[in-house]
Amino acid sequence: MTEKPQLSRTLSGRHINMIALGGTIGTGLFLGAGDSIQKAGPAILLIYIITGFFVFSMMRALGELLLTDHNQTVFIGFIKKYLGDRAGFIMGWTYWLGWIIIAMAELTAIGKYMQFWLPQTPAWLWELLFLGVLYSMNIIAVKAFGETEFWFALIKIIAIVAMILIGIIMVVFHIRSEAGITQLSTLWQHGLIANHGHNLLAAFQMAFFAFLGVEFVGITAAETKDPLKTIPKSINSIIIRILIFYIGALLAIMTIQPWTNYSANTSPFVQVFSGIGIPAAAGIINFVILTAAASSLNSALFTTGRMIFSLSPKNSFFSQLNSHYIPMRGINLSTALIATVIGLNYIFPEDAFSMVTATASATFIVIYISLLITHIQYRKSDHFINGQKKFLMPFAPFSNYLTIVFMAGVFLILLLSPATMMTTILSIIWFVVLFIISLYKVRVQ
Repeated sequence: MTEKPQLSRTLSGRHINMIALGGTIGTGLFLGAGDSIQKAGPAILLIYIITGFFVFSMMRALGELLLTDHNQTVFIGFIKKYLGDRAGFIMGWTYWLGWIIIAMAELTAIGKYMQFWLPQTPAWLWELLFLGVLYSMNIIAVKAFGETEFWFALIKIIAIVAMILIGIIMVVFHIRSEAGITQLSTLWQHGLIANHGHNLLAAFQMAFFAFLGVEFVGITAAETKDPLKTIPKSINSIIIRILIFYIGALLAIMTIQPWTNYSANTSPFVQVFSGIGIPAAAGIINFVILTAAASSLNSALFTTGRMIFSLSPKNSFFSQLNSHYIPMRGINLSTALIATVIGLNYIFPEDAFSMVTATASATFIVIYISLLITHIQYRKSDHFINGQKKFLMPFAPFSNYLTIVFMAGVFLILLLSPATMMTTILSIIWFVVLFIISLYKVRVQ
């Protein structure tokens, strides 16, 4: 039988490292940190460390799987291989839909962010422009996508590093801000836990959401020049990035100003830069958040096109590549679906999209759990027993089970929290519907 055409390997280690790094830094940090701090206080630092540890554990399981067969187009192929066709079908289309929904929400956000500077221009114009440019980047060459994502990630990193350096300088030299003299004791002078710990569980949920997209390195594996070298390096550096970019930024934020000063409705980055006398703070952070949204949209176009390519039967319409070895037909379909949000914005209020995004986030938890179960099954298979053992996940399968329990706990928090109960129920309904469809689709294939 004719094999599927192969994707090109043009993403360098520089691209993969930045893609993996960018996947762990998003609007969840720039916009959501204020809400997280308000709910947990300085205890949010411990919550991010704990959550980051389990996310890293999941990524080590994924990394080991990727190195057993780095020709897999996307990591969903491993789920299909070790958990069966039905599980691969359900998780594959769930992952595709999740990224489509996220892309719709990010595209809507881009229109709003551009209106910050040009309020008289229609949001749909900017949405169409950004979608067109990023679509072009995705169909020209894989390297063009990698280069775009590299610069998007770099902008986010510069903003966070600037925050950390400002915090260090202000603490060392006791520089005064609107909140008073900056000193390390500012971190704990109003207590270490907000609201007597009543909202700590909700903070776990929010910290987990901030890490969504970290698995994106698993989508780029088939287009990496040297996967045996770059994938382990990128995954191992995740824990360092978590400590520096999340813990470092939050530590600086809560040291420069008391954590009680921050509002859930305002980016703490804006509050900090404004508080130290930078009048353009809101504009600067709006630009950074805009690039974060564009980065997520860029990743969505890349991911969804390859998901359709991976899920399509051999010799089918969507299993073909263009002259640049890019699944252009899959990207075209995904782009067309994402573009419908431009019209839908006239009909539905923006709250509807934030609600649907939360639904996608709940489904990501199930995908992560399925990855960990896939790794457990791989360890029991002949492929592991008789194969070369590379980049082994530490303490498996105990670490698998522990991580599964943690992620199931986050899902339970989503299900029991009034704010996210309905969206979590919608995600459960989605899985039930897909399972029913798979009873027919998988049987006839």
